[in-house]
Amino acid sequence: MSTYDTTPSTLDAAQGAAPGFDPRRFKAMERAGFNRIAARYAEGAHLRADLAAALLDAAALAPGQRVLDLASGPGLLARDAALRVAPAGTVLATDIAEGMLAEGARRCGEHAEAPCFAATDAEHLCLADASVDRVLAGLALFIFPQPERALAEMHRVLVPGGQIALSVWGTRETVPLIHRAQDTIARLLPAPKVARPSVFRYGKPEVLAQTLSAAGFINVDIRTCTFSCHFDSAEAYWQAFLDLAGGAAEALGRLPQATQEALQAAVADELADHRCSDDRGGYLLQAHTLIATATRQ
Repeated sequence: MSTYDTTPSTLDAAQGAAPGFDPRRFKAMERAGFNRIAARYAEGAHLRADLAAALLDAAALAPGQRVLDLASGPGLLARDAALRVAPAGTVLATDIAEGMLAEGARRCGEHAEAPCFAATDAEHLCLADASVDRVLAGLALFIFPQPERALAEMHRVLVPGGQIALSVWGTRETVPLIHRAQDTIARLLPAPKVARPSVFRYGKPEVLAQTLSAAGFINVDIRTCTFSCHFDSAEAYWQAFLDLAGGAAEALGRLPQATQEALQAAVADELADHRCSDDRGGYLLQAHTLIATATRQ
């Protein structure tokens, strides 16, 4: 999952690629960033546990199914999916970041129900046609620089009647969990020279539904899932953002140390409206997401 886009220098789903946007360079930055944060990303899984459970429930997994998990990272969804399709089912966890996959394999150990892990580009899958029953993509569609290619690949590898189940962030204003950090970045740093795809580009249900229908899927169903994350301090929030941010973690990690420290200090101003008024203290931030399922005809 990537989170580094600073509005207004981002593109929504309807705009297409920006002049000068290089998908290969974008993927290289995301790969480096997710490899950088692999262990911490896995440790932050509890923040997204409700969303993961809702996505797996929507996927309607059953024993014996063959499941493909795209942009799997350290296999958090794939691990739980493997338990749901056991004993005869299989789960293949894929990602372009081999360090994330290695972290997932390490955490799964040698359990019989563990998924398999393979470094694979979601836009160019090395799988046979009609070879899987379910495709999962948790907080992933917006990260693909050419999502139409990824959706075409999902459609190709699914058996007729097979389903995709994916989640995306809602619209920007409904995801302070992400946009508060982005606002801090936009306030302190110059805008990127080349606009990047927005992580909120599929946040409107009608846009997501139209995108899936255009890719050839039928029976599109979209539901919402909102969850909240509590942080003891602004510093804890900023670290959690970096631990999810992929390309942002890589880009910000290359900045001078003084700039990194200034960003961390400044984020407290953006969080003022989210301060807890109860005994917990700290900050509480919500995230609104969409969960979509659709079927290959």
